[in-house]
Amino acid sequence: MQIEIWSDVVCPWCYIGTRRLQTALADFPHADDVEVVYRSFQLDPGAPSEPTETVAESLGRKYGGGPAAGQQMIDRVEAVAAEEGLVFRLGQAQRVGTVDAHRLLHLALEDGPATQRALKEELLAGYFTRADNVADHDVLRAAAATVSLDAARVDEVLAGGAYADEVEADIRQAAAYGAQPADTFRQVLQRAWDDSHPTLQTVGGDADACGPDGCAV
Repeated sequence: MQIEIWSDVVCPWCYIGTRRLQTALADFPHADDVEVVYRSFQLDPGAPSEPTETVAESLGRKYGGGPAAGQQMIDRVEAVAAEEGLVFRLGQAQRVGTVDAHRLLHLALEDGPATQRALKEELLAGYFTRADNVADHDVLRAAAATVSLDAARVDEVLAGGAYADEVEADIRQAAAYGAQPADTFRQVLQRAWDDSHPTLQTVGGDADACGPDGCAV
């Protein structure tokens, strides 16, 4: 069973949602048969490639009240994150674009969903807990190295436009997914599993005589 998630590496609710999904999977009896694949989504498509302000400054400018007001909004998000065991430094994080990060995530997916998930986690942790600049190519190279992506291939992707079309295709398909509680993930997981693994129904007879090709009559 595959779960596709559209999310951004600078989206706080995406990180919170990722943790909630992990919580749900921890309690799901068929977790080993679940494959998670991340698709590209941009929370702030107008963000610059070079940072000019922090997230707190950006929010304060956009909604008024300055950086202090921006930090108050962030405080509320950070309180929710803390409930999931995440310690954010979002107020210090830079407002930057994420296209290059998403292109690397597509590269990582070629190695398999596990590699992509590991890179996604590293980028999320870097941005939210260390205030890393996830548009900086040196930061992206370092993140890619933690999941053992080929350094030459990473350099090639960052220097060119590889996977830009795939990122754009993902963004066109992206829907506005809100953060959901872990119980919702559990229900969806169970429903998807039940739909893909229907229970064999028998009427009378010996259940032991039934196999994948039917029942002996």
